Amino acid sequence: MSPEESGKEVDMWSSIRCLGYLSSLNLLVAVCLGMYVRWEKTSEPTILVIFILGLFVLGISSILYYYFSMEWASLSLFHLWFGFLQGLLCFLSSPSLENDIKEQVTNYLLLASVAVRSLWALTERLCGSASYRRVVLTSAELLELLGFGIASTSMVLQRSVAIIALLVALASIIVDLRMKSLLALPNLICFSVVASVTFFQALKVQTNPFALGCYLGRLICEPLLDVYFSGLSVTERWMPFLSAGRLWRKLTLLPLGVTELMFFVLCALKLGQLEFWYLVIPGFCVFGMFWMLCHVVFLVTLWSFHTKLSECQRVRATQRSDTRSLDRVMASRGMRHFCLISERLVFFSLISTAILGAVSWQLSSALYMSMFLVVLSLESLIHGLFHELGNCLGGTCVGYAVVIPTTYCSADGQPVLLPPEQVQEMNLRSTATLNAVQRLFSHHLIQTFGCDYSTSGLSLEALQAKLRSFLELRTADGPRHDTYLIYYSGHTLPTGDWALTGGDCLRMEQLLDWWRERNVGFSSRLMLVLDTENSVPWVKAVRRVEGLYVAVQGAEMSPAGDAESQVAPQLGDFTTEWVEYNCNSDSGVQWSERGRLIAAMYGVSKCWSDYRLHLPTGNDVAKHWKTHFPRATYPLVSVANWCCGLNLLWLCSACLRCFRRFKLAWFPPTILDTGQGIKLVRS
Repeated sequence: MSPEESGKEVDMWSSIRCLGYLSSLNLLVAVCLGMYVRWEKTSEPTILVIFILGLFVLGISSILYYYFSMEWASLSLFHLWFGFLQGLLCFLSSPSLENDIKEQVTNYLLLASVAVRSLWALTERLCGSASYRRVVLTSAELLELLGFGIASTSMVLQRSVAIIALLVALASIIVDLRMKSLLALPNLICFSVVASVTFFQALKVQTNPFALGCYLGRLICEPLLDVYFSGLSVTERWMPFLSAGRLWRKLTLLPLGVTELMFFVLCALKLGQLEFWYLVIPGFCVFGMFWMLCHVVFLVTLWSFHTKLSECQRVRATQRSDTRSLDRVMASRGMRHFCLISERLVFFSLISTAILGAVSWQLSSALYMSMFLVVLSLESLIHGLFHELGNCLGGTCVGYAVVIPTTYCSADGQPVLLPPEQVQEMNLRSTATLNAVQRLFSHHLIQTFGCDYSTSGLSLEALQAKLRSFLELRTADGPRHDTYLIYYSGHTLPTGDWALTGGDCLRMEQLLDWWRERNVGFSSRLMLVLDTENSVPWVKAVRRVEGLYVAVQGAEMSPAGDAESQVAPQLGDFTTEWVEYNCNSDSGVQWSERGRLIAAMYGVSKCWSDYRLHLPTGNDVAKHWKTHFPRATYPLVSVANWCCGLNLLWLCSACLRCFRRFKLAWFPPTILDTGQGIKLVRS
């Protein structure tokens, strides 16, 4: 970068930073002017003391920042005090201030502050200078919420408690937005409507709408923009929660349970209003019981999730891998399947809260409204967690490898033993191949069924028994694995069939018949990785298979004696390169380069593009219920499974399925990501 370009970039970042400073300066002037106007109108000495103390605190924070380099302490003091002053500016409002010219200037400055803050946040993200941190709430947001809550203590206790509960709901919505929860935006709209239309009327407090809007806007604008701009993955966004210790995570169930109980008690106060008793009492009894049943399931689901997450943390700790390994660990432990079922159950808890809240709605109780918003936002946050993990995690996978180290075939195509002088070299090559396969299984957390190594070949009966047992495997939770991977390296006939002892061979039709028998009623997929001399016939044949999800990864080896006198490729060379490519993102393997002695190629069945990771069936839900829930909750689990299993957009799904099939058949990608971390490649 030239000095001129570097100088322009510095000027641009400085301009963006100045927008942030201008927003804070606008807010500072607005707060000072607003506090002065209130002291001028009321002659209340407390306001003057607070105003002078605010200027004193601002001076202290500036000294800490510029002279002692105590940036964290300075900014913490600044945000806490600013939150407190904004709260006072909001609550110390009266009709006599509306026509005051200084109050109007204050309001315009507040609007300018939130507008400039939003413009700064948007510009920062458009220019790519924003930093996205793995936090639930930033320290600035937490301190401003705390300061606003302290300001609410200037009112009577009941009103102060309602305001604090509303701030908790606001904090939950900020977390909702930052985590990109599915229901974050509807939740924000619901919060805005309730807070602006009914909450403060029920509180019977006159507030300054400009101060309140400025406070909410400054807190919400960045998380709201991050819903679109944040590039953090699901596990990166949720890492503060997913990486927390088991004890701390389970202790969070205590305040959550207390909050849910408080909401239910506040709903029960509706029974004291006997104006429509013939509707209120039966409605509360029916929907109250439904709510209690749903939330027993809700709490048990969370407890089971924490237990399962703790198991994943223990496995990850033993591997000492990077943060991305948590995705693979959770996928290998069946967390995706668990979250898909839990998402349905938590959604029903959310629906029950909305119904009970509507039946018990109390226009005169601000505390009830704030608690309703708290519970709704917390449950939508948990629903978002299960929804995101259910959609982003890969499925379970189990693998089986067969290596037969022979290099010569007899006239009838059967393998024969190597000459004695080549036994040691072939054993070393075969050992390297087995190590590469085991590296692939370990790196992608594929459950290993076995790695069979035989120098004298395998009989058809022995291989059939092994493969049948392998194809019947299930996860520890009960359902079948999402992916079954078979690796074979050895001799084949010109048709691609595996050459076995006794004059037998394993044909592709036999293997698919066994797979079809074992996979009836399920949607698992089969992947074959072949390091053989004649894998091309199987790659081409699988493209004609219908009704099964099958893929074949093979390679075509160039003959020896080429013009460049390169060493002829041997069995195991393709495996080494392919495993390195799938396990090391910096491997540098280029499958599309010209003159390769080993040309990779893959084929998939006609319906491969229709494949979706295994969705919970009725039997899966029933097993899940029997494992985790009390017997009395079974009707709810059945209804949740039935309702969430309805496909109301089947026509759109059918059109998309046809398009994906056409695209994969006529324009197959050079690299096909299986979603399991393993990529199929072609040269």
